[in-house]
Amino acid sequence: MPIYLIGVDIGTTGTKVGIFDLNGNIISNSYKEYKCAFPRPNWVEQDPEDLKKITFSLIKETIDKSNVKPKEILSISLSSQRSCAIFIDKNNKILRPMISWQDNRCLEEVKEIESKISSLEYYNITGFPNDTTWLLPKILWVRKNEPRVWDKTYKVIQLQDYFLKILGAEEYYNDVSDSGFYGLWETDKLKWSDKLLKIFCIDKDILPIPISSCSKVGTINKFISKETGLKEGTFICVGAGDQNSAAVGAGIVEEGQASVSIGTAGNANTFSKKAFRDPKGKIMSLNHAIYGSWEVEGHQASAGSVFRWYRDEFAALESAFADQAKKDVYKILDEISSNAPVGAKGLVFLPFLAGSASPRWNPNAKGVLFGLTFVHDKSCVSRAVIEGITMEMKDIIVSMCSSGIKIEKIRITGGATKSNFWNQIQSDVYGKPVETLKVSECAMLGASIMAGVGAGIFNDIKEGVENMVKIDKKYLPSQKNNKIYDNIYSIYCDIYNSINNTNIFDNISMLQSEL
Repeated sequence: MPIYLIGVDIGTTGTKVGIFDLNGNIISNSYKEYKCAFPRPNWVEQDPEDLKKITFSLIKETIDKSNVKPKEILSISLSSQRSCAIFIDKNNKILRPMISWQDNRCLEEVKEIESKISSLEYYNITGFPNDTTWLLPKILWVRKNEPRVWDKTYKVIQLQDYFLKILGAEEYYNDVSDSGFYGLWETDKLKWSDKLLKIFCIDKDILPIPISSCSKVGTINKFISKETGLKEGTFICVGAGDQNSAAVGAGIVEEGQASVSIGTAGNANTFSKKAFRDPKGKIMSLNHAIYGSWEVEGHQASAGSVFRWYRDEFAALESAFADQAKKDVYKILDEISSNAPVGAKGLVFLPFLAGSASPRWNPNAKGVLFGLTFVHDKSCVSRAVIEGITMEMKDIIVSMCSSGIKIEKIRITGGATKSNFWNQIQSDVYGKPVETLKVSECAMLGASIMAGVGAGIFNDIKEGVENMVKIDKKYLPSQKNNKIYDNIYSIYCDIYNSINNTNIFDNISMLQSEL
């Protein structure tokens, strides 16, 4: 009997489900978009119950449209958006909407954290800069502003923890690679920090049970089988956060390798055999899905979601045409963008629609389109948006390299890799060869690899990578274009510094919160 694995990637703007054979070939896959709620400026929330309904229906759809029999699917594992806070009571009831990783409401709580422990000491303990993204400031915000919710809170969990439990796990488990995003985890020692828990008066029992990726934590029961189409007894295996899973799906399991993902968010990941700390405290150091190894990571808060915003707000005509002609609107935007020259005639875009994460860590940063003149048309603006998103990723790579990380190979992943046009821009901007993969949705593939390890198909993640990760195309940088982009990158940094140094970002944030 053939054996298949199923990987589920529960992202910020949509869920992807894929059935894979043991050679990494997609047998069947499905995707569905959903939205975030924005109740107030800087607030981003979602309803986990809605995500559950969509994800379960997608699993069933993916199985139904394949030629795979449910009994041939041995194991399921998950990739999910990270640093999302879900507050649960003793009856496993969700007490409030999930606070997204993109949510920046916790500015005062970040200041509170800094008042109780220095940013340097906090970074040295956790491997994470003090920022609104992590769960600690979200916990402090809820405790302060929603005392009725806090009084009923039994557990504070993340999205994968929630899904593992509703699939059939007996406890709320949190994979070790995800634990760092609480902002309470000692990345080097792989345990909760007693010091931080004491400083912020948080009971360890309110947190989930840390467990390594690939661990088998249950099997599909009769009720979940009816909802998902999975066979009773299918193994439920712990996966990893989306970017940790994507690093596995990109084959980043050796030093010198890096993956760059431009999906809803953006990330650059490298593998490290040793715990790492950036001398400047700007780059995240967290646990790799390979237990006992580390991942050095730079995080981009918006990335592909910025281009989606541009599509929704400024490309209505192109979207309507695409629907009528049954074409991909992004391919149409590629064509429009390619009509502008490299550098978009000097138009520079700062893509900070959800603030700036690595390496600047400024939740008050805002998007900027700089240099507009009458010479600029829609093609220039469209190209500038793509180039700006890529410039922010270059900013992360430059910071990594300056901190002592060696990057010899770059594999690019995420939705942006569907565009050959954007792939070449990435190579030109980074000034390095880049590789795409046969399966560009690496988080989904990474989850399947971990499902295979958990089910005993592979001895470890590296063996799973050798069997399932395949290179597709290579792109070489143009020296001429790279020179232009290096100049634009310098201007990009100058624009940011000039605005930030005059407190304009802070002032506009204050104004927006008052309006």
